[in-house]
Amino acid sequence: MTTLTDPPSESFRLSMLIYDTRYRAITFQIIALICFLLFFGWLISNTAQNLADLGKEPSFGFLMEPAGYDINQRLIDYNNQDSHLRAAFVGLLNTLLVAVLGCITATVIGVIVGVLRLSSNWLVARLMAVYVEMFRNVPVLMWIVLCMAILIESLPNPRAFRGENPEASMLLFDSVAITNRGVYIPEPLFSRSLGDIPVGNLFNISLDLIAILIVLAIGFYVSHRIKLKADATQEATGVRPKTWYMRLGVILVPLAALLVILGFHLGYPELSGFNFAGGTHLRNSLIALWLALSLYTAAFIAENVRAGILAISKGQTEAASALGLRPSITMRLVILPQALRVIIPPLISQYLNLTKNSSLAIAVGYMDITGTLMGITLNQTGRELETVLLGMLIYLAISLAISGAMNFYNSRVKLVER
Repeated sequence: MTTLTDPPSESFRLSMLIYDTRYRAITFQIIALICFLLFFGWLISNTAQNLADLGKEPSFGFLMEPAGYDINQRLIDYNNQDSHLRAAFVGLLNTLLVAVLGCITATVIGVIVGVLRLSSNWLVARLMAVYVEMFRNVPVLMWIVLCMAILIESLPNPRAFRGENPEASMLLFDSVAITNRGVYIPEPLFSRSLGDIPVGNLFNISLDLIAILIVLAIGFYVSHRIKLKADATQEATGVRPKTWYMRLGVILVPLAALLVILGFHLGYPELSGFNFAGGTHLRNSLIALWLALSLYTAAFIAENVRAGILAISKGQTEAASALGLRPSITMRLVILPQALRVIIPPLISQYLNLTKNSSLAIAVGYMDITGTLMGITLNQTGRELETVLLGMLIYLAISLAISGAMNFYNSRVKLVER
């Protein structure tokens, strides 16, 4: 009787790293990684040596030097004697402002246009098609410059608001002025402010804003709990109680009480001399960049939305109609939630493109991170390598943050397969 035994295991030999398919792929990957690290190390060493020969050793000390230039649009206090670091931070806030406003506006416009492109009304569908094709086939820089030109040439000068019979008048009970120098809107003020918390030498965190955010967070949490309780009641009895007034009240009533305690009031813009004073000034450069990026990106988002809706089976619409749901409710509660799994991945790319396209702000004089750190600071200090690397890292961090947030949201709304 014979017994079968496993063959003796073969001992490892160095030649197996090349000729054995079990190790060959790993070997080549390690060799490629080593070569890449050596090349990267040589590149850094060679760059550092060349800069040293020119007397420009890599250093970031220039960030602490006085900037010496003004920034017209800013969210925090700044003057030309502040450091280059603070100027770069002001530019970063301007970049984030345009990115946030642009993403929100482009999403709203894109969803509306994408839905209307599928409208049964021939005229509406064709008008939306013209909008999409017109905006996405013209470079965004041209739209930015065109929006800036329209704002400058078509809007009235501040002196048109002067006199007994002015050529132009303010809007919304004389609280908003739209001029060719920008838009002036009321400024939120607090007569009993809680003060600020300084964060280094960069900016101050408003305790008023923190208190408002905390109250809003608590309000939304309580509102969510009320919704969950209503869902449980509907699940148990089949009848959903009306809770909208309670959910709205737990958010608005505490917020209104806090604003009264803080002495919230508005500071209105007033015509003083040759321009308006007071209030918040939104310059034409900001508005032109915001509008152009929003309208341009919305054209691409509209196509993403249209593709997502078309990816949903017609049976979903027919089933909703059979249940007696109106077309608007069917689109909002049945089609769009399912289409999100198709819409969100390309939507992330559009948000990233909008954020990076904001670097074209220098074309209309809007001082973002490109215009401050990688523009005037670079020219004044001659630190090309340091400023460009910092700018690249900043855009990389913003892009990764957007991607991470949207991927997290995508994981929350995607369909769970069984």
